[in-house]
Amino acid sequence: MFRGLELERTGRRLFARSRSEAQTKKVTPEATDEGARQSIDALARAIQQKPKAVDHHSYRLLLRFALINVAGFTLLGVAHGQGWVETVFAADTSGLSIAISLLFLAGLGLAGFRAVRITRELNQVRAFDPLWPSRVRQYLDSVRTRTSSSRAISADALKLRMADRLGTVRHIANGLVLLGLIGTVIGFIQALGGVSATSAGDVESIAPMVGTLIEGMSVALYTTLVGSILNLWLMANYRLLVSGTVSLTAALIDLGERYARD
Repeated sequence: MFRGLELERTGRRLFARSRSEAQTKKVTPEATDEGARQSIDALARAIQQKPKAVDHHSYRLLLRFALINVAGFTLLGVAHGQGWVETVFAADTSGLSIAISLLFLAGLGLAGFRAVRITRELNQVRAFDPLWPSRVRQYLDSVRTRTSSSRAISADALKLRMADRLGTVRHIANGLVLLGLIGTVIGFIQALGGVSATSAGDVESIAPMVGTLIEGMSVALYTTLVGSILNLWLMANYRLLVSGTVSLTAALIDLGERYARD
């Protein structure tokens, strides 16, 4: 996992040894520089020839993400085949079910982007190469010369930044439920708005009032149902991202401690 870090340390030792031998043998500076160049060339060849470790868990997060959403869309397809999806959207005259669905798709797309990014950074930590520019290298360079207490503060700040990345997905998931509750309120207002005490005794007015009542109750119930189901779906993805972020943060902090102790 840390083969690249070990190679960098080897290069430093070779460079220091060439300097030491130059001072002991009193060779010329040109010979010393030549020895240093040979050491660096040896390090570069070793890095190019190092075997690529096969990590079967490299894309485990993406596989879990795909599994959750394939299962979700499969169930959605079954509901569509039964005609339930069309019933929900046709009964919701407020249009909130469509708005909730669009917001869910935006949150799901953002969750997918985060899953890809977390997976890429996890792979960078597991196969760290000090010569390859990356976000992992930026963090390691920032903590390399710090004291242990300063590195602890940097680790806490890193945890906060990692958690903040997922805040938008969580807020979107919570927003789905809130929109469903708003639809409930709108539905009850719509249902009760058509009821009139003065028209209750009029036989001809009863049928329109009942129709309005049913329409309003449909809006109230269906928007709550859509918001709750899509909230559960998106929260499952969010919990998966939290798990991947915790693994990434722990691996990055551990690598930073190893790198700083050199």
